[in-house]
Amino acid sequence: MELAVKRALADVESRGTIEAKPDWALNFLKGPLMRPIAFSSCVAIVLSISSAVHAQSATEDIKSKAQRLVAPLVESRDSRLQSVATFEHQVTGVTVAPDGRIFVNFPRWTEDTPVSVAELMPDGSTKPYANEEWNGWRNARMSEVSPNDHFVCVQSVVADRRGSLWVVDPAAPNAEKTVKGGPKIVEVDLKSNTVKRTFPIAADVAGPASYLNDIRIAPDGKFAYLTDSGSPGGLVVLNIESGQAWRVLSDDPSTQFDPSVTVMTDGQPLRRPDGRQPLFNADSLALSKDGNTLYWQALTGKTLYRIATSSIQSVDAAAHARPETVATTEPVDGLWTGEHGEIYLSSIANNAVKVVNPSDGTVRQLLTDSRLRWPDTFSQGPDGAIYVTASHIQDSPWFHMAWTDKNFTLFKFMPGDANTVGSSRDPNRQ
Repeated sequence: MELAVKRALADVESRGTIEAKPDWALNFLKGPLMRPIAFSSCVAIVLSISSAVHAQSATEDIKSKAQRLVAPLVESRDSRLQSVATFEHQVTGVTVAPDGRIFVNFPRWTEDTPVSVAELMPDGSTKPYANEEWNGWRNARMSEVSPNDHFVCVQSVVADRRGSLWVVDPAAPNAEKTVKGGPKIVEVDLKSNTVKRTFPIAADVAGPASYLNDIRIAPDGKFAYLTDSGSPGGLVVLNIESGQAWRVLSDDPSTQFDPSVTVMTDGQPLRRPDGRQPLFNADSLALSKDGNTLYWQALTGKTLYRIATSSIQSVDAAAHARPETVATTEPVDGLWTGEHGEIYLSSIANNAVKVVNPSDGTVRQLLTDSRLRWPDTFSQGPDGAIYVTASHIQDSPWFHMAWTDKNFTLFKFMPGDANTVGSSRDPNRQ
């Protein structure tokens, strides 16, 4: 069955392009495929589409949609990965507070999203957080709304152990040029649900081409550490008491994309319509439980790095920072430090979660699931469950004429279950 579907889809690609509109073709596929019909009829429908010839870009989109529609026939799922919530808009960040409250964020990338930061309610609905006013920015009204006290384009949210939610706003809609006065870190008090403090990030730290990405808060609450996946890539340290921020390892090889690396999804190199592949600098971030070691990696990279936080906690010390290689990995978008010091990483190419032993650099796969399309951000709940978002970046208009899969989902799994899979049942190791 799987081979027949793959051959049918390959035929769509080899015969040329689609003359009809993509939406027409999608509807043509969707109706029959969603009913219990014979598999041979399903293949016939796919083959019938391949007879029309017109535009190459349309062909690629139809092929992607066809692959997603027949996915339930050929792809596998891991029952350990449980769906927590689904969203109408693209989700990237997730964080779980010590009391179990869940917060998510929706970046303003391919749409003028109506909510940037939200609390996930018990019934699965979302509530703008901290309030609707902070979520009131709209690209269409950017000349009317102040960027310093509104969420412009939020990339990540992290709840600390001291009662605060930290929001990273690179203020760069569509991951392009930053809005002047917009880059900032916002601290929200989880008890009163009000903004406690805003930390503007000056242009000499977050320039026009920057993109503040992930954040970790020191256990003592004195420092915040961030990645900048824009240009030039680097790390950013924020002294929470003084509000001063400075760059670390800016334009250093450890924070830049690796030109030898190709980001792969669905077994193919990921490319924009004009042929470019994604070239993202320092992106994912993890902090050891004691706060002494910071880990990071460029998304378009294959090397996990670390550094002692004591060596970057002042401008003078940071000037002499020297990173250390931890492991050879692959393109990843999320990192998380486990209870025993292990580092979880999101495998973009394999729709998987893997774990790194920072002591010896070994990497092993914990679980894989076809629903984990672009596993993005991790967080861990008070019950030990690890949460992960599927942001579907490879299915977005960045790489297609339109969205080819919008099943934006928050998942969770128990690390004990995953470790059992990885150690005794899953032979997939690096």
